[in-house]
Amino acid sequence: MPANGKKERVEDQTIRLASGRTVGFADYGIPDATAVLWCHGGPGSRLEPAYLRREASEAGLRIIGIDRPGYGLSAPQPGRTIAGWVPEALAVAGHLGIGPFAAVGTSTGGAFALALAALAPERVLGVVACCSMTDMRWPEGRATMSRPHVQAVWEAPDRAAALAAATDAHGEDGSKMRGDIAAVLAPSDLALFRDPEWMKEAMAGFPAMFAHGLQGYTDDRLADGAGWVTFDVTSIQCPVTVLHGGSDRMVDVIHAHHTAEVVPGAKLAVFDDHGHFSIVTEVVPAISNLLQR
Repeated sequence: MPANGKKERVEDQTIRLASGRTVGFADYGIPDATAVLWCHGGPGSRLEPAYLRREASEAGLRIIGIDRPGYGLSAPQPGRTIAGWVPEALAVAGHLGIGPFAAVGTSTGGAFALALAALAPERVLGVVACCSMTDMRWPEGRATMSRPHVQAVWEAPDRAAALAAATDAHGEDGSKMRGDIAAVLAPSDLALFRDPEWMKEAMAGFPAMFAHGLQGYTDDRLADGAGWVTFDVTSIQCPVTVLHGGSDRMVDVIHAHHTAEVVPGAKLAVFDDHGHFSIVTEVVPAISNLLQR
């Protein structure tokens, strides 16, 4: 139970949009705590922040993980854009009766959290962009991304070919990713993978990442491959922390430096020993510090 004595709540839910599509989300924490909308990585799902739920509740935070289209309980949406997802996140917040909220975006999700801040400035208290890819119009950052897992999808001539490239790299159920990932993990990531509690939560969430095959991942890549063209990052007014591991071997730390340069007033926080996964353990303190700025 959280330190404040209130009961933690964990609920998987869905809502149906006016378009008829279904959006899934998981509600972690106490109802009257400060809300944090969690924009997961790619691949990822609403279950990504489960490992942090107790720490978040103790810090007075209520995390809501939202499945982007094509992941978990959310129906695919071919042709989606980064900015086009913002109304879905706001629909979830509205369904839950949430007013202002903070946003966290991990890896691929960083762009979606920043888009929330740019397009709904009256709602977003602050953003933590964690281990996040930067604007892919920046050639130096684009060149660091994995050729089979990312660049091959970007370079495909159409969605069908992009889906085939993503499936070839990851496997329909993500099985190839499990074998490939150890080679690109920092020592701190490997240590986290040996934590039974973390691994239990990670494996429980794995099927949701590939519930629709590689459709969610493919559409993420097609959305970010063009860069941040559907929202204006320079219009962000709220506090932003760009959080990154200096030992990240999946999204190089140069991405964080570039994002901190282009987001007005952003604060850069680099932890040299952390990698792509272990840096997420710094998210809850980063949110708490952000909300005090």
